[in-house]
Amino acid sequence: MKFGPVAVAEAEGTVLAHSAKLLDGRLAKGHLLSAADLCALEAAGLTEVVVAQLEAGDLLEDEAAQRIADAINRDHFTFSAAATGRINIHAAADGLFVASRTVVDRLNRVDPAITLACLGDHVPVRAGDMVATIKIIPLAVAGEFVQQAAAVLRDEEAFRVKPFAAHRVALIATMLPSLKPSVMDKTRRILEDRLLLSASTLINEIRVAHTSEAVASAISGAEREADMIIVFGASAVADADDVIPASIRLAGGQVDHVGMPVDPGNLLVLGKVGEIPVIGAPGCARSPKENGFDWILDRILAGEWPSPEDITGLGVGGLLMEIPTRPLPRALTGFQEKSISVSIVLLAAGKASRMGQAGQHKLLAEFDGIPLIRRSAEAALGAKATRTIVVTGHRQDEIRAALSGLDVVTVENADYATGMASSLVHGLTSIAADVDGVLVMLADMPLVTAEDLRMLIEVFKAEHGQAIIRAVSGGKRGNPVILPRSTFEAVRQLQGDIGARHIIESSGLPVIDVEIGPAAHLDLDTPEAILAAGGILKG
Repeated sequence: MKFGPVAVAEAEGTVLAHSAKLLDGRLAKGHLLSAADLCALEAAGLTEVVVAQLEAGDLLEDEAAQRIADAINRDHFTFSAAATGRINIHAAADGLFVASRTVVDRLNRVDPAITLACLGDHVPVRAGDMVATIKIIPLAVAGEFVQQAAAVLRDEEAFRVKPFAAHRVALIATMLPSLKPSVMDKTRRILEDRLLLSASTLINEIRVAHTSEAVASAISGAEREADMIIVFGASAVADADDVIPASIRLAGGQVDHVGMPVDPGNLLVLGKVGEIPVIGAPGCARSPKENGFDWILDRILAGEWPSPEDITGLGVGGLLMEIPTRPLPRALTGFQEKSISVSIVLLAAGKASRMGQAGQHKLLAEFDGIPLIRRSAEAALGAKATRTIVVTGHRQDEIRAALSGLDVVTVENADYATGMASSLVHGLTSIAADVDGVLVMLADMPLVTAEDLRMLIEVFKAEHGQAIIRAVSGGKRGNPVILPRSTFEAVRQLQGDIGARHIIESSGLPVIDVEIGPAAHLDLDTPEAILAAGGILKG
């Protein structure tokens, strides 16, 4: 491939490197130029364009990405359509994402034009989470390199999702006078939350004295009904012959490992009684925060048995106490509907450039005596979302004044003149890190009601937060839209005066359309539209 400027008259069959504005439209980056396109470019006054000139054997970016993706085993994955040289890969099941650094590195060293990025090794994921992305950097790449990259993925497995299997779990808790019953009750609740992602259940809790004999007897009783036994000791394990490891041996089992190089989580015990895993939980597992217990529990729930070599190899990356860690779904308590959280981002930063020379702001126009921006914010608040964020920019002091007294968070977008994308990004950065979805709402849509928004949110919850929800009118797409957490990183990459349509169409996620009638299409951009809708111009 040759890259650089050429005369428009000589550009037929080349690939446009940058989007080009025409008299009646635009040619997108990556477009294969035809003779008709050259005429349109010349009519727009262009004499030169920057292009990629294909050479024998070159593949366009989308085809190259698709051929590489086709070499990946599709079990438990979904793939987005190729767009701008990118294919996103999502988990199709709740499970443990397992990756081979060796294989991923080998692919990325075929040629710098071909890249594969994925989550870290042994990360728990939910169905719908994005786990990997293939990106072809230039507009075209040599076919021989694509062939080599595909061969790497066919020869060895770069990554996979190991689905979690539901287990029946017995909890054995030892008692000492120093341990409050309330602490033991909380420990049980936290363990139940940890098990939800795998659909596992805590079948019983047995509280016994802190002695090897008492714990061994409880293990022997529990193994007849449970697929896994977890022991919480009232006192930390101090030795390989302490109460918990000794009790496993007394029950006729074996102790595979005591201790692990993960902090918090050092004092873990791992063993078996017959084929039943027995985990002696460290004290830190009484907290929902990520610790070494999570790492071992997830592997077992996904069908792995951690060897001593696996456990002793966890030291790099095992310091968890003082650093931000990878996001885990612990706080989401599985797929319970009540745990699916949605924040609303109300976009109110635009310049209102179509309002004419009078300079009146459409969001200050009044409907039934209420400014449009306040009317929209009240509808958002009525939806009872986790949080409502209003992104302001143009004439933000007046917009904020119109919102006075409402329980909304206002966020300034100083870059509002660059277009909608910057407002989306500013809104997204203001939501909580663990929110499941964001409902993007345009502030100039007066017919959208709180009931409409609640309906969209309920559908999102019914889909367990794993689908894009879009308002439609008569089957035609409109606004608002709810974007799941797995799309957030793509939203953060948006630039210019564009919304999330491309993300919606290329995410690989299900798109659920919800009929809300004309409200999905009526946005007010001109004085005439405001007056026709019954508004009164102000400001």
